[in-house]
Amino acid sequence: MSPPRLAILISGRGSNMETLLSAVRDGRVRADPVLVLSNRPDAAGLAAAREAGVPAVALDHRTHPGRAEFDAAMQQALEEAGADLIACAGFMRIMTDAFVERWRGRMINIHPSLLPLFPGLDTHARALAAGVAVHGCTVHEVVPEVDAGRILGQAVVPVWPGDAPDTLAARVLAMEHRLYPAALGAFIEDADALRRAPIAMAAEPAAWRPTA
Repeated sequence: MSPPRLAILISGRGSNMETLLSAVRDGRVRADPVLVLSNRPDAAGLAAAREAGVPAVALDHRTHPGRAEFDAAMQQALEEAGADLIACAGFMRIMTDAFVERWRGRMINIHPSLLPLFPGLDTHARALAAGVAVHGCTVHEVVPEVDAGRILGQAVVPVWPGDAPDTLAARVLAMEHRLYPAALGAFIEDADALRRAPIAMAAEPAAWRPTA
């Protein structure tokens, strides 16, 4: 069976995208990356994708009159690339219900919180404001409701005394880079098995002891 043709959607520097492409190269993810697409022409991840030998396309959402028109252009690009699986990696656009339904069961996302806690934006600041003891990230299927799809994997990190949003974000990002390739690889191999038994990860023991 041939590997799925993978498209990765980004809006910025694409660190999770680079992690996924690295996992493809070293065999941890059995996929054929056919497209990296960004809604921002200045996204640094576009150059990184091209350097990795993956076609990269920028579709500026600001040049389209609305979400439906932008999603139609995105769908056309995905069809031209022959994509049959989407990984959202820092893609900062809410997609139309029609687009999401078209890709239901074939589109996943990584979110920087332990869903269902803190859906949406500013997750690290909100976690600190809530006084939680742990925080983390979630890989989930994409559905029309924002950050509400079936959970496929979660990774947990501690919240340290004195944390700021940026220090907490860095700790979570390190776990995103571990979780996303593992979840994508498992999703490709047996999505139903992953839905039944999501991946659970925790930061290394040293991360649970804050430095003085």
